[in-house]
Amino acid sequence: MSTSVPVVEPREPAAPRRLSRRARGSDRVFVLGARGVGATVLAVTGGIGLFLAVQSVPTLRRYGWSFFTQSQWAPETDTLGISAVLLGTLTVAAVAMTAAVPLALCTALFISEYAPVRLRAGLISLVDLMAAVPSIIYGLWGFFLVQPLAAPLARWLHTYLGWIPVFHVDTDPHAAAWEQTRYTASAFVAGIAVAMMVLPMASSVMREVFSQAPPGEREGALALGATRLGVIRSVVLPFGRGGIIGGTMLGLGRALGETIAVVLIVSPSFDLKVRPLEIGTNTVSSLIAGRFGEASDAQLSALLTAGLVLFLITLAVNTLAATFVARSRTGAGTDI
Repeated sequence: MSTSVPVVEPREPAAPRRLSRRARGSDRVFVLGARGVGATVLAVTGGIGLFLAVQSVPTLRRYGWSFFTQSQWAPETDTLGISAVLLGTLTVAAVAMTAAVPLALCTALFISEYAPVRLRAGLISLVDLMAAVPSIIYGLWGFFLVQPLAAPLARWLHTYLGWIPVFHVDTDPHAAAWEQTRYTASAFVAGIAVAMMVLPMASSVMREVFSQAPPGEREGALALGATRLGVIRSVVLPFGRGGIIGGTMLGLGRALGETIAVVLIVSPSFDLKVRPLEIGTNTVSSLIAGRFGEASDAQLSALLTAGLVLFLITLAVNTLAATFVARSRTGAGTDI
Protein backbone atom coordinates (compact mmCIF):
# COMPACT_ATOMS: atom_id res chain seq x y z
CA MET A 1 0.00 0.00 0.00
CA SER A 2 1.58 3.20 -1.10
CA THR A 3 0.95 6.66 0.29
CA SER A 4 1.45 9.79 -1.68
CA VAL A 5 2.95 12.85 -0.06
CA PRO A 6 1.19 16.02 -1.15
CA VAL A 7 3.42 18.50 -2.77
CA VAL A 8 3.21 21.92 -1.16
CA GLU A 9 3.95 24.62 -3.58
CA PRO A 10 5.99 27.49 -2.08
CA ARG A 11 3.99 30.61 -1.41
CA GLU A 12 5.14 34.01 -2.34
CA PRO A 13 6.18 36.04 0.73
CA ALA A 14 3.45 38.38 1.90
CA ALA A 15 4.00 41.99 1.12
CA PRO A 16 4.93 44.01 4.24
CA ARG A 17 2.10 46.05 5.69
CA ARG A 18 2.43 49.75 5.46
CA LEU A 19 2.35 51.40 8.86
CA SER A 20 0.49 54.65 9.07
CA ARG A 21 0.68 57.05 11.97
CA ARG A 22 -2.36 58.92 10.75
CA ALA A 23 -5.17 58.80 13.31
CA ARG A 24 -8.40 57.17 12.19
CA GLY A 25 -11.94 57.06 13.49
CA SER A 26 -12.40 58.21 17.09
CA ASP A 27 -8.67 58.87 17.43
CA ARG A 28 -8.84 61.36 14.59
CA VAL A 29 -11.84 63.08 16.19
CA PHE A 30 -9.94 63.36 19.47
CA VAL A 31 -6.80 64.71 17.79
CA LEU A 32 -8.75 67.30 15.83
CA GLY A 33 -10.72 68.31 18.92
CA ALA A 34 -7.57 68.70 21.03
CA ARG A 35 -5.90 70.73 18.32
CA GLY A 36 -8.98 72.90 17.99
CA VAL A 37 -9.11 73.61 21.72
CA GLY A 38 -5.39 74.41 21.81
CA ALA A 39 -5.65 76.68 18.80
CA THR A 40 -8.65 78.44 20.35
CA VAL A 41 -6.75 79.10 23.58
CA LEU A 42 -3.77 80.48 21.68
CA ALA A 43 -6.06 82.62 19.52
CA VAL A 44 -7.88 84.06 22.53
CA THR A 45 -4.63 84.77 24.37
CA GLY A 46 -3.07 86.31 21.30
CA GLY A 47 -6.24 88.34 20.65
CA ILE A 48 -6.16 89.75 24.18
CA GLY A 49 -2.52 90.71 23.83
CA LEU A 50 -3.10 92.25 20.40
CA PHE A 51 -6.10 94.24 21.65
CA LEU A 52 -4.15 95.62 24.62
CA ALA A 53 -1.19 96.45 22.39
CA VAL A 54 -3.37 98.38 19.91
CA GLN A 55 -5.13 100.28 22.70
CA SER A 56 -1.75 101.18 24.23
CA VAL A 57 -0.45 102.99 21.15
CA PRO A 58 -1.99 106.42 21.98
CA THR A 59 -0.58 106.34 25.53
CA LEU A 60 2.90 105.34 24.41
CA ARG A 61 2.91 108.06 21.74
CA ARG A 62 1.81 110.72 24.23
CA TYR A 63 3.91 109.85 27.29
CA GLY A 64 6.68 107.65 25.92
CA TRP A 65 8.96 105.95 28.42
CA SER A 66 7.95 108.39 31.14
CA PHE A 67 4.76 106.38 31.51
CA PHE A 68 6.86 103.58 32.99
CA THR A 69 9.06 105.81 35.18
CA GLN A 70 6.49 108.33 36.49
CA SER A 71 5.00 107.37 39.87
CA GLN A 72 2.00 109.69 40.08
CA TRP A 73 -1.41 109.04 38.56
CA ALA A 74 -2.95 112.52 38.32
CA PRO A 75 -5.19 112.92 35.26
CA GLU A 76 -6.09 116.48 36.28
CA THR A 77 -2.48 117.57 35.68
CA ASP A 78 -1.96 115.18 32.74
CA THR A 79 0.58 113.17 34.77
CA LEU A 80 0.22 109.45 34.37
CA GLY A 81 2.71 106.76 35.30
CA ILE A 82 2.76 103.22 36.64
CA SER A 83 6.12 102.87 38.38
CA ALA A 84 4.51 103.16 41.83
CA VAL A 85 1.74 100.67 41.08
CA LEU A 86 4.21 98.22 39.55
CA LEU A 87 6.28 98.42 42.73
CA GLY A 88 3.11 97.99 44.80
CA THR A 89 2.14 94.96 42.73
CA LEU A 90 5.51 93.34 43.34
CA THR A 91 5.37 94.22 47.06
CA VAL A 92 1.95 92.61 47.61
CA ALA A 93 3.02 89.57 45.59
CA ALA A 94 6.26 89.26 47.57
CA VAL A 95 4.40 89.35 50.90
CA ALA A 96 1.90 86.81 49.61
CA MET A 97 4.55 84.40 48.36
CA THR A 98 6.60 84.75 51.57
CA ALA A 99 3.58 83.59 53.56
CA ALA A 100 2.11 81.11 51.06
CA VAL A 101 5.11 79.09 49.86
CA PRO A 102 6.15 77.62 53.25
CA LEU A 103 2.52 76.84 54.08
CA ALA A 104 1.92 75.25 50.67
CA LEU A 105 5.12 73.17 50.93
CA CYS A 106 4.28 71.91 54.42
CA THR A 107 0.69 71.17 53.40
CA ALA A 108 1.79 69.21 50.33
CA LEU A 109 4.36 67.21 52.31
CA PHE A 110 1.89 66.42 55.07
CA ILE A 111 -0.78 65.19 52.66
CA SER A 112 1.57 63.12 50.51
CA GLU A 113 3.89 61.75 53.21
CA TYR A 114 2.34 61.90 56.69
CA ALA A 115 -1.46 61.93 56.39
CA PRO A 116 -3.24 58.57 56.87
CA VAL A 117 -4.49 57.06 53.63
CA ARG A 118 -8.13 57.20 54.75
CA LEU A 119 -7.86 60.96 55.37
CA ARG A 120 -5.78 61.86 52.33
CA ALA A 121 -8.65 62.21 49.84
CA GLY A 122 -10.60 64.44 52.24
CA LEU A 123 -7.63 66.71 52.86
CA ILE A 124 -7.00 67.04 49.13
CA SER A 125 -10.63 68.03 48.61
CA LEU A 126 -10.47 70.61 51.40
CA VAL A 127 -7.38 72.24 49.92
CA ASP A 128 -8.92 72.25 46.46
CA LEU A 129 -12.09 73.83 47.85
CA MET A 130 -10.04 76.79 49.04
CA ALA A 131 -9.42 77.64 45.38
CA ALA A 132 -13.18 77.80 44.80
CA VAL A 133 -13.80 80.49 47.41
CA PRO A 134 -14.55 83.82 45.64
CA SER A 135 -11.96 86.59 45.85
CA ILE A 136 -14.38 88.97 47.52
CA ILE A 137 -14.75 86.55 50.45
CA TYR A 138 -11.00 86.55 50.98
CA GLY A 139 -11.06 90.36 50.76
CA LEU A 140 -13.77 90.67 53.41
CA TRP A 141 -11.96 88.13 55.57
CA GLY A 142 -8.75 90.13 55.30
CA PHE A 143 -10.47 93.45 56.00
CA PHE A 144 -12.58 92.45 59.01
CA LEU A 145 -10.49 89.68 60.61
CA VAL A 146 -6.88 89.79 59.48
CA GLN A 147 -6.40 93.58 59.57
CA PRO A 148 -7.15 94.10 63.31
CA LEU A 149 -4.83 91.22 64.17
CA ALA A 150 -2.10 92.19 61.70
CA ALA A 151 -1.73 95.76 63.01
CA PRO A 152 -0.15 94.70 66.37
CA LEU A 153 2.09 92.23 64.52
CA ALA A 154 3.19 94.95 62.11
CA ARG A 155 3.93 97.24 65.06
CA TRP A 156 5.99 94.49 66.73
CA LEU A 157 8.00 93.97 63.55
CA HIS A 158 8.55 97.71 63.28
CA THR A 159 9.62 97.93 66.92
CA TYR A 160 12.29 95.23 66.79
CA LEU A 161 13.20 95.13 63.09
CA GLY A 162 12.54 98.72 62.11
CA TRP A 163 16.24 99.26 61.43
CA ILE A 164 15.69 97.17 58.29
CA PRO A 165 14.12 99.42 55.61
CA VAL A 166 11.50 96.83 54.67
CA PHE A 167 10.06 96.86 58.22
CA HIS A 168 10.22 100.60 58.75
CA VAL A 169 7.07 102.66 59.28
CA ASP A 170 6.99 106.44 59.41
CA THR A 171 5.75 106.67 63.00
CA ASP A 172 6.96 106.12 66.58
CA PRO A 173 6.14 102.57 67.73
CA HIS A 174 7.03 103.43 71.34
CA ALA A 175 4.52 106.27 71.66
CA ALA A 176 2.06 106.04 74.58
CA ALA A 177 -0.84 106.08 72.12
CA TRP A 178 0.61 104.44 69.04
CA GLU A 179 -0.98 105.20 65.70
CA GLN A 180 -2.76 102.00 64.82
CA THR A 181 -3.99 103.38 61.51
CA ARG A 182 -0.41 103.63 60.26
CA TYR A 183 -0.26 99.81 60.23
CA THR A 184 -3.59 99.12 58.52
CA ALA A 185 -4.73 99.03 54.87
CA SER A 186 -1.19 98.06 53.86
CA ALA A 187 0.51 95.70 51.46
CA PHE A 188 1.21 93.45 54.45
CA VAL A 189 -2.48 92.88 55.17
CA ALA A 190 -3.35 92.50 51.48
CA GLY A 191 -0.48 90.06 51.02
CA ILE A 192 -1.79 87.81 53.79
CA ALA A 193 -5.22 87.67 52.14
CA VAL A 194 -3.69 86.98 48.72
CA ALA A 195 -1.49 84.27 50.28
CA MET A 196 -4.58 82.27 51.22
CA MET A 197 -5.70 82.45 47.60
CA VAL A 198 -2.30 81.35 46.30
CA LEU A 199 -1.84 78.48 48.77
CA PRO A 200 -4.21 75.88 47.23
CA MET A 201 -2.80 76.31 43.72
CA ALA A 202 0.82 76.01 44.78
CA SER A 203 0.08 73.17 47.21
CA SER A 204 -1.80 71.17 44.57
CA VAL A 205 1.10 71.32 42.10
CA MET A 206 3.68 70.42 44.76
CA ARG A 207 1.62 67.53 46.14
CA GLU A 208 1.07 66.08 42.67
CA VAL A 209 4.81 66.10 41.95
CA PHE A 210 5.72 64.68 45.37
CA SER A 211 3.33 61.77 44.83
CA GLN A 212 5.26 60.83 41.67
CA ALA A 213 8.58 60.38 43.45
CA PRO A 214 10.12 57.03 42.34
CA PRO A 215 9.08 54.24 44.75
CA GLY A 216 12.36 52.41 44.13
CA GLU A 217 14.38 55.25 45.57
CA ARG A 218 11.96 55.54 48.50
CA GLU A 219 12.32 51.83 49.32
CA GLY A 220 16.10 51.99 48.84
CA ALA A 221 16.42 54.86 51.28
CA LEU A 222 14.24 53.06 53.84
CA ALA A 223 16.26 49.88 53.38
CA LEU A 224 19.42 51.81 54.18
CA GLY A 225 17.90 52.95 57.47
CA ALA A 226 16.62 56.39 56.51
CA THR A 227 13.78 57.86 58.55
CA ARG A 228 10.66 59.32 56.95
CA LEU A 229 12.25 62.77 57.18
CA GLY A 230 15.40 61.37 55.60
CA VAL A 231 13.38 59.98 52.69
CA ILE A 232 11.78 63.38 52.19
CA ARG A 233 15.14 65.14 52.23
CA SER A 234 17.00 62.66 50.02
CA VAL A 235 14.30 61.52 47.59
CA VAL A 236 11.05 63.51 47.61
CA LEU A 237 12.41 67.06 47.71
CA PRO A 238 15.16 66.52 45.09
CA PHE A 239 12.69 64.85 42.74
CA GLY A 240 10.04 67.51 43.35
CA ARG A 241 12.33 70.52 43.00
CA GLY A 242 10.83 71.43 39.66
CA GLY A 243 7.32 71.10 41.09
CA ILE A 244 8.19 73.39 43.98
CA ILE A 245 9.51 76.03 41.61
CA GLY A 246 6.62 75.57 39.17
CA GLY A 247 3.96 75.74 41.90
CA THR A 248 5.59 78.83 43.36
CA MET A 249 5.66 80.59 40.02
CA LEU A 250 2.06 79.63 39.23
CA GLY A 251 1.07 81.10 42.57
CA LEU A 252 3.10 84.20 41.78
CA GLY A 253 1.15 84.66 38.57
CA ARG A 254 -2.08 84.52 40.58
CA ALA A 255 -0.75 86.94 43.20
CA LEU A 256 0.33 89.50 40.60
CA GLY A 257 -3.13 89.70 39.09
CA GLU A 258 -5.35 89.60 42.17
CA THR A 259 -7.83 92.50 42.21
CA ILE A 260 -10.90 92.44 44.43
CA ALA A 261 -9.19 91.41 47.67
CA VAL A 262 -6.56 94.12 47.22
CA VAL A 263 -9.17 96.77 46.37
CA LEU A 264 -11.12 96.00 49.56
CA ILE A 265 -8.09 96.13 51.84
CA VAL A 266 -5.49 98.67 50.73
CA SER A 267 -5.66 102.43 50.92
CA PRO A 268 -4.70 103.66 47.43
CA SER A 269 -1.51 105.70 47.23
CA PHE A 270 1.13 106.36 44.60
CA ASP A 271 4.23 106.59 46.78
CA LEU A 272 7.36 104.96 45.42
CA LYS A 273 8.29 102.98 48.53
CA VAL A 274 9.02 99.46 49.69
CA ARG A 275 7.44 99.55 53.15
CA PRO A 276 4.79 96.82 53.22
CA LEU A 277 3.91 97.41 56.89
CA GLU A 278 2.88 101.02 56.30
CA ILE A 279 -0.55 102.17 55.20
CA GLY A 280 -1.02 102.86 51.52
CA THR A 281 -0.10 101.05 48.32
CA ASN A 282 -1.60 100.21 44.97
CA THR A 283 -1.39 97.51 42.34
CA VAL A 284 -1.96 97.48 38.61
CA SER A 285 -5.12 95.40 38.84
CA SER A 286 -6.62 97.47 41.67
CA LEU A 287 -5.77 100.68 39.79
CA ILE A 288 -7.67 99.44 36.73
CA ALA A 289 -10.64 98.31 38.81
CA GLY A 290 -10.79 101.58 40.76
CA ARG A 291 -10.36 104.02 37.85
CA PHE A 292 -12.05 102.20 34.99
CA GLY A 293 -15.59 103.48 35.59
CA GLU A 294 -14.70 107.20 35.54
CA ALA A 295 -11.91 107.13 32.98
CA SER A 296 -11.90 109.29 29.87
CA ASP A 297 -10.69 107.95 26.52
CA ALA A 298 -7.09 108.99 27.23
CA GLN A 299 -7.18 107.56 30.74
CA LEU A 300 -8.77 104.36 29.46
CA SER A 301 -5.91 103.92 27.02
CA ALA A 302 -3.44 104.44 29.89
CA LEU A 303 -5.24 101.85 32.04
CA LEU A 304 -5.15 99.36 29.17
CA THR A 305 -1.42 100.04 28.77
CA ALA A 306 -0.95 99.19 32.43
CA GLY A 307 -3.00 96.06 31.81
CA LEU A 308 -0.72 95.15 28.90
CA VAL A 309 2.33 95.36 31.17
CA LEU A 310 0.65 93.13 33.76
CA PHE A 311 -0.47 90.74 31.00
CA LEU A 312 3.08 90.35 29.70
CA ILE A 313 4.53 89.85 33.20
CA THR A 314 1.92 87.24 34.10
CA LEU A 315 2.29 85.47 30.75
CA ALA A 316 6.06 85.22 31.21
CA VAL A 317 5.72 83.93 34.78
CA ASN A 318 3.12 81.31 33.86
CA THR A 319 5.15 80.15 30.85
CA LEU A 320 8.20 79.58 33.02
CA ALA A 321 6.05 77.83 35.61
CA ALA A 322 4.58 75.48 33.00
CA THR A 323 8.09 74.66 31.80
CA PHE A 324 9.28 73.75 35.30
CA VAL A 325 6.17 71.68 36.03
CA ALA A 326 6.54 69.76 32.75
CA ARG A 327 10.19 68.99 33.53
CA SER A 328 9.35 67.85 37.05
CA ARG A 329 6.65 65.43 35.84
CA THR A 330 9.10 63.62 33.62
CA GLY A 331 11.82 63.58 36.26
CA ALA A 332 14.12 65.54 33.97
CA GLY A 333 16.66 67.70 35.62
CA THR A 334 16.75 65.72 38.89
CA ASP A 335 19.83 64.20 40.50
CA ILE A 336 18.16 60.94 41.45
